[in-house]
Amino acid sequence: MASLPRMGAFLAPAAGAVGDLRRPTPCQRGASSACSVSCPTPHSARAAPCRMDSTYAKVCLKWRTPVARSAGGAPSSGPGPRAITAAAILELALLGSLFAAWYISNIVFNIYNKQTLQAFPYPLTITTLQLIIGAAIAMLLWATRIVKPPRVSMNLIKGMLPLAIIHCSGNLLTNMSLGSVAVSFTHTIKAMEPFFTVVLSSLFLGEHPTLGVLLTLLPIVGGVAIASMSELSFNWMGFMTAMGSNLTFQSRNVLSKKLMMSPKEMGQDLDNMSMFSVITVLSLFILLPFQLAMEGWAYAPGALEAAGVALPGLFWQQIFFASVCRSADQQVSYMILQRVSPVTHSIGNCVKRCVVIVAAILFFHNPVTTQNGVGTCLALFGVFAYTQVKRLQREAAEDSVEVGELNQSISDLELKEEPEQKRRSRPDETLDELPPG
Repeated sequence: MASLPRMGAFLAPAAGAVGDLRRPTPCQRGASSACSVSCPTPHSARAAPCRMDSTYAKVCLKWRTPVARSAGGAPSSGPGPRAITAAAILELALLGSLFAAWYISNIVFNIYNKQTLQAFPYPLTITTLQLIIGAAIAMLLWATRIVKPPRVSMNLIKGMLPLAIIHCSGNLLTNMSLGSVAVSFTHTIKAMEPFFTVVLSSLFLGEHPTLGVLLTLLPIVGGVAIASMSELSFNWMGFMTAMGSNLTFQSRNVLSKKLMMSPKEMGQDLDNMSMFSVITVLSLFILLPFQLAMEGWAYAPGALEAAGVALPGLFWQQIFFASVCRSADQQVSYMILQRVSPVTHSIGNCVKRCVVIVAAILFFHNPVTTQNGVGTCLALFGVFAYTQVKRLQREAAEDSVEVGELNQSISDLELKEEPEQKRRSRPDETLDELPPG
């Protein structure tokens, strides 16, 4: 047990400073059968070798990083930097392309959607048309097997129905807000999503926010209030529907945790893309009867002209591109979420909102007062601070789990070696008493 004091020294700073913990370097196998592991200590920058038969060496082997190998396939003399492979470069390029497609599709959607709502102020009909095209795209992805088609069952419908109701309500409220106020103002209000996430998670999931999270909500709420007081296009319909959109979309995220059925209960395992496609199709069947009852069949050229649409062809073109971009925006968002952490996705969403606000101001030439600009920047700063606080909390939680697993590994190995150490320490022990080799 000579190596145990070294292990205690290694774990000593873990309780106070988890960030100081470093995983041991790779096991370097030489010509001998013994395994020498470079194990870092907090008191010296030099690595001290430990033997294969010691507790510390076994823990090092369990927590070691991959062995760095030379071109001939043999292990190298040290850990060295991790090689950048062609696959890693391709994955990085793909991720960058997805982020670019996410931003561009959202910008195009907001521009075309605003133009359509200005010419045809019927958000219920426009939302229904967008869901029709989105459902057609989902079925095309299923037919071509790009997305795995689900097996339709009552369990699947019951599990997805609450999320579909919230999804179609959120899209409808977003279109109502975009039709009432400037695009930049709608997205400034939608920057309050973290506020609703914290409130709903506390009410329904019992997740109480930390002081750091609460402090980041102050610039978000204050910034939106400052921007609202100086917004030239402000009206209560646009403000309340944007707030309602925040509430519904964040309720969808919370209910996904609370109401989502397990794969066993649904009888199948759905990925995010398949789940979004199912929600889109169900949303269409939910909203279509209400649209027909309230606004009627307003899709014919004569009905469009009677509603004030001077160029029906241009109207359908804008509806089509807006719907395709809306579907692409949400599909690509799910694809990015499968490749990065939720915190990274939230930061990307914050940057996307900034880009959309700037693009809308430049395209529509919306007048922006100094007070409005300060409020918008303050709200976006609060969103960025919120994502950073959540990232630090996630990293701290992961480090705590890692230290706990390492401590458990040490305890298990100490218990295994304790009988052998006691046996070796007996003074009357002879070679005849040892088991045959």
